[in-house]
Amino acid sequence: MGTRVFRNTALALAPAEQSQNLPGAVRKLGGSVDLPLLLIMVAMLTFGLIMVFSASPDFSLSHHGDPWHIFSRQGLWVILGVLVAYFLSRVNYHHWRSLILPIMLMTLGLLAAVLLVGDERFGSIRGLIAGSIQPSELAKVVTVIYLSVWLHSKREQFHDITWGLLPMAVILGMIGGLIYLQPDISATATIFLLGGLLFFLAGGDLRQILFLFAVALVVGVLVVQLSPTGRERMGSYVIGIQDPLQASYHVRRSLEAIVKGGWFGVGIGRADTKLLGLPLATTDSIFAVIAEELGILGALGTILLYGGIVWRGLRIAAKAPDLLGNLLATGLTFWIATEAAINILVMVGLMPFAGNALPFISAGGSSMTVSLMGIGILLNVSRQQKPETTQPKRREYGAVLDLRGRNRRRSISRLGRS
Repeated sequence: MGTRVFRNTALALAPAEQSQNLPGAVRKLGGSVDLPLLLIMVAMLTFGLIMVFSASPDFSLSHHGDPWHIFSRQGLWVILGVLVAYFLSRVNYHHWRSLILPIMLMTLGLLAAVLLVGDERFGSIRGLIAGSIQPSELAKVVTVIYLSVWLHSKREQFHDITWGLLPMAVILGMIGGLIYLQPDISATATIFLLGGLLFFLAGGDLRQILFLFAVALVVGVLVVQLSPTGRERMGSYVIGIQDPLQASYHVRRSLEAIVKGGWFGVGIGRADTKLLGLPLATTDSIFAVIAEELGILGALGTILLYGGIVWRGLRIAAKAPDLLGNLLATGLTFWIATEAAINILVMVGLMPFAGNALPFISAGGSSMTVSLMGIGILLNVSRQQKPETTQPKRREYGAVLDLRGRNRRRSISRLGRS
């Protein structure tokens, strides 16, 4: 299935693309949502509420005077996110072509407002209204949607760097630059990673993509060296890799929780590391709480739930009726997977520290709402997939041999990797 996802092409999807010009043709593709993905999300949200309930009473009591404060707010955010997901699952994803530009301008305005009037917490300025709204979270999903629409509309011009790589670099530069100034290095890196992935899937030239990543790597190294936060986190990471006992305090307490949990855990509600100094137990560090209370097996089960989302997301992408749906489904799936992977790898000391939430599980309104927003769009793409009996057989081009490179002409077209 993974091979199909990455090698379906725009040329093979041409009949479906032409049908999108007719609104009636789009509506005829409507069907039921992807039931396995829906069931996975019910399990994920239920599990997340249980873990927030387990991790939050002590912190809620000490900071808010109410042991139920964080859990009750998280329940409200879940309800709001589910309503948003349901609404977006009913809105034809082709409407994003006319809506995404004003939404992107609004997002850029919110990112600029954070720098001007945002609230400082833990040395960063990332939120508005007492830190309850984080535009950088919204920027991630909006970037995926905007790039999917933009790349879909410009897919025939990617051979020209002035229409392909350079405009996309400007788009990513504006968004990533505003996020970096907060500073939020991990979110900035996520934005550029998703941009490169979507550019590749839409049919961008491989040489341009390699050039983009090379530039991004050089810029990333310079950012780490020039940023005090970046230098500190990278230094702690290198020391922690060499000797876990010398890692940062956050990572040491997280590893302590994992070791205490063993294979089967100490039981839900019985972890003590969250009470004895584990930072941000309800948000960034909730995976460590899961590992202590449910053990390594519980942690692996959590990872399998994310694997299920990836499985269904890529299947939805492979069966999407056109390239736009393909890009949206693939981009949103990899965005959720990237957020989860970064959080988990940080907690086990395999990545420099980053402030990424664990999607659908960590306490927090911004992350929960935008993550469910992405799921809603995924479900809408699944509603419009073609039935198995009528879906045309797609040709696979996936050209990897430069059959015309020796005479200085362009190699085989790469249109529409999806």
